[in-house]
Amino acid sequence: MIILGLTGSIAMGKSATANIFSSYGVPVFDADLCVHQLIGFNGRLVPLIAKEFPSTLEKTKNYRFINRIKLGNIVFNNKKLKRNLENIIHPQIGRERKKWTEQAIRRRDKIICYDIPLLFETKGEKAVDEVIVVSAPYFIQRQRALKRKNMDLKKLNNILKTQMPDKDKRKRANYVVNTGNGHRFSRNQVKNIIEKLSK
Repeated sequence: MIILGLTGSIAMGKSATANIFSSYGVPVFDADLCVHQLIGFNGRLVPLIAKEFPSTLEKTKNYRFINRIKLGNIVFNNKKLKRNLENIIHPQIGRERKKWTEQAIRRRDKIICYDIPLLFETKGEKAVDEVIVVSAPYFIQRQRALKRKNMDLKKLNNILKTQMPDKDKRKRANYVVNTGNGHRFSRNQVKNIIEKLSK
């Protein structure tokens, strides 16, 4: 079984590329979605994060969950608190991914994909066979990012500071999917990668 690591900086089109892999029958483990579930309604990490960051806990009816915007605002400019949060979240994501991978092995999947935004930053490339970096020119990245809710240029620049530069990611990739030329072009690139790896 070949394990792909899919990564890319903010607003590079990584989610759209992950969807293309899925549409070609490659199962994708989505680390972001996993985090949402772990800290969402009665998620497994809600009690641990609430203990560390009490002001982020919210309740509605019988559900307890973490307010992600509040949490983001707390850890965003504080390296120590960010590290504390990562020490809670990353090991659990690792456990969830291991379970997911074991299911893929039982299904005898030929190729699977880990969608991990901070693949290089968390040294996640060690757990994969091939790294695919999703990239686009900066002006397109900026345009896409600024269309997002609660996003402005200052916030975008702060996020980019926490991520490895795109040019460095591209250098370390086995494959680069350029999403700056439209969906059909991206789709063809993904198809070519799958065909090459399936030989």
